[in-house]
Amino acid sequence: MKRSLDLKRLLESIDHRSYPAYKDTRGAYDFRDYTLSIDHVQGDPFASPSKVSVIISHRNAGFPAEYFDKPWKKTALEDYLLRCFSQEISRFNFKARGSGKSGLIATSRPGQEILPRTACEIGKNDITARFEIGFPAFGRTINSGELIRILFDFLPGCVRNVFFYKNRDAQEVRKRIELSEDQEFIRQELKRLNLVSFAGDGSILPRETGISDRPMKGSVPFKSPESLKITLNLPFHGPLSGMAIARGITLIVGGGYHGKSTLLKALESGVYNHIAGDGREYVITDDTAIKLRAEDGRSINNVDISLFIRDLPNKKDTTRFSTADASGSTSQAAAVIEGIEAGAGAFLIDEDTSATNFMLRDDLMQKIVSRDKEPITPFIERARDLYEQAGISTVLVAGSSGAYFFIADTVIQMDSYRPADITPLVRDACEKAASKPETSAPGFSLPKPGRKMNPGGTGRATGVFALRSDEKDETADTGSDSTLSQNSGTSGKHRGFNGRGRSERTSGRTERIKVKVRGKDSFQVAKEPVDLRFVEQLADSEQTAALAQMVRFCLEKGLLEQLTVRECVDTLLKEYGSRGLAAFSDSSYCAMGLALPRPQEIYACLNRFRG
Repeated sequence: MKRSLDLKRLLESIDHRSYPAYKDTRGAYDFRDYTLSIDHVQGDPFASPSKVSVIISHRNAGFPAEYFDKPWKKTALEDYLLRCFSQEISRFNFKARGSGKSGLIATSRPGQEILPRTACEIGKNDITARFEIGFPAFGRTINSGELIRILFDFLPGCVRNVFFYKNRDAQEVRKRIELSEDQEFIRQELKRLNLVSFAGDGSILPRETGISDRPMKGSVPFKSPESLKITLNLPFHGPLSGMAIARGITLIVGGGYHGKSTLLKALESGVYNHIAGDGREYVITDDTAIKLRAEDGRSINNVDISLFIRDLPNKKDTTRFSTADASGSTSQAAAVIEGIEAGAGAFLIDEDTSATNFMLRDDLMQKIVSRDKEPITPFIERARDLYEQAGISTVLVAGSSGAYFFIADTVIQMDSYRPADITPLVRDACEKAASKPETSAPGFSLPKPGRKMNPGGTGRATGVFALRSDEKDETADTGSDSTLSQNSGTSGKHRGFNGRGRSERTSGRTERIKVKVRGKDSFQVAKEPVDLRFVEQLADSEQTAALAQMVRFCLEKGLLEQLTVRECVDTLLKEYGSRGLAAFSDSSYCAMGLALPRPQEIYACLNRFRG
């Protein structure tokens, strides 16, 4: 390995040369306490910044081994170190002078959720932190003096302040690990006590604004009703009381603006652990729970929706249903079946974002339009069987119809953000009701396993993936979206797509599959956009970036043609288990900017991929 002195001499020797001479700096350098690795050098000062990493051995870092001996503790420590490192280097951002992105120093900036990320990873022997640096220049002439300031003056202090345990507040570090242990304890208690969710007393559920996920100041602290309250004896926090939502069918009702959707939003976010101070760190939900909603216009690929929709007037087979433009009810029916396939333990549903004709049909409508003229079996007639035969609970926010009162096991009324258990009152009212809705339907059967995305496919690229050699590369690195714009290829090699990972070009060469991520809501693989706006439990744009790379990986390996959807997801998870998120990196190095999505979001992504 080269010495840090070798790097300084090299930088001094290329000062004032043309920008491409920076590429000579690629490689690893020994800085005594840590190793600096320059993994990728940008093409010019206006392109996406250079990718750099530091590797600190556990011997030098000194963090106690028991702080990362379990997956949840390791993720918590990685998250803590990443947040500290991001804060440290932000003090020096653009302190070095130059044109374009010269002087930029940045890494991932996590939100309220704690997620495994490539930006900071704890391995068996060391800790790796990945970040970006805009290599300084004036125009397109190297200004190596400013890069020397970054690498030799700014960076060493940041690394030692963050990644050396002796320089951290030991009590602060310990509290992060203890919180992760308490959160994992609650998750295990959910399974033992047969619960969907637990919401700790004192939690702050409302968020700051519609675009901010931070807690709202002055909010009403959550307080569970006595009939639903349980007390858990957490390993470090000690006794903690809170509301337990049992498995079965739970209804959340109340007037407008009283906190129904706020509670549901907290529950759906509870599939992830949250940082201390978020207000929802003790709101924990079954980590397989899925938020369901209508999604007009989404594609559906070979899904058996006959549990909800059958006997269509056009005689279309709903046991192998496909469409490029689903209606709200059809999309929600497909989402239920896909959720079953994804292993969901609970469905979280808000009436406001659901298709009315999928959720229920009132008495008058059933009298006027007879059952044999209606191909849709509403969700209300399947919810009980979903729980009793498939083990899938439902938590539903309802505000306009009382039909679901008749099947609910628990009814929670939100009043000024305070929950009340009104189940006995509701049961009494249901018994006295003059008419009762239809709440069950015959013919419940789970879809058969083994669904493929493209049954009977030709194995050749069609449409969007058959890129021509004369097409303009619309996803070339222009310097925008620096942490999210990624051109793919495996180990730096050109890869395209022809059903087996390649797109054949008229020149005889191959075209790489290009990936472009657009925030949290969508990405593009080759020319094919994937819309994830309504996959509401995606918490971070870096999860979307990881999903994009996973789709690219599937295309290169031909997995979507060869395997069932479940086998595809299992293969991706196996790759992650053996090599981490680096398994899906689109280059010879593992860049920052990827965060692990849940298996349920991987399923959702593949199901929305039209290619």
